Amino acid sequence: MTRDVLASEWTKLRATRSNAWTLVIAAAATLGVTAIVAHAMAAARVPPPSTGPITPLTASFLGYAEYAVLPVSILGALAFTTEYSTGLIRTTFTCVPRRRVVLAAKAAVTGAAALGAGEVLAFVTFFLTQAMLASRHRGVSLAHPGAPRAVLAAGLLLAVAALTGLGLGAIIRHTAGAIAATVGVIYLITALCLLLPAPWNTRIGRFTLPFAAFQLVTGHARAGLLPPGESLLVVLAWPALILLIAAILITRRDP
Repeated sequence: MTRDVLASEWTKLRATRSNAWTLVIAAAATLGVTAIVAHAMAAARVPPPSTGPITPLTASFLGYAEYAVLPVSILGALAFTTEYSTGLIRTTFTCVPRRRVVLAAKAAVTGAAALGAGEVLAFVTFFLTQAMLASRHRGVSLAHPGAPRAVLAAGLLLAVAALTGLGLGAIIRHTAGAIAATVGVIYLITALCLLLPAPWNTRIGRFTLPFAAFQLVTGHARAGLLPPGESLLVVLAWPALILLIAAILITRRDP
């Protein structure tokens, strides 16, 4: 049964052409922004610092924040809300009465697809950035301290974004509300933390997704934030908690 549910969810995911086109457009936009940033850093008279918010390593992933993470998180939300809006969810739950199995299958398929796409995009943006910076002897190699972790973490972030959106879609069940909640969890909470006076902006902000993600994609951990290991736990805790709430609610409400 579980294998059939996984196959069904995979069919739903790849049968929707808009999903593939959204990923292609998001990847193209991310690569375009990455190339612009890398060109600007290479053309600058002063070499970029080896530490700080923007380094040759972190520059590889600046395009992720808006042009990859947001579209993928919205696609994750649509994986559930589309079925609710069309009424297909009743058919799904009739065929698979164990609703948590449906949630788990959607999470597994969506998360795996986002992880695969994220890792490919992360390696491409990294090598593109470093190739452009290498012309001015400013790039870093994959053997650079912290570089493997940063690239792998960048790919993981797309899976985290997709699962966050999926969980919120299962909880809210309405497309507009789920998208708004996803944007709020990923961006708005962080923006509100930045408005707080120091040192509370970092003390609270380090538990948000963007702050924790930054610690994973930088070669030099920023002071005041959690170390990379704990930041990874924060990144994973957000979708895990949201999916846990979704698993509780999905069995207590009518479809």
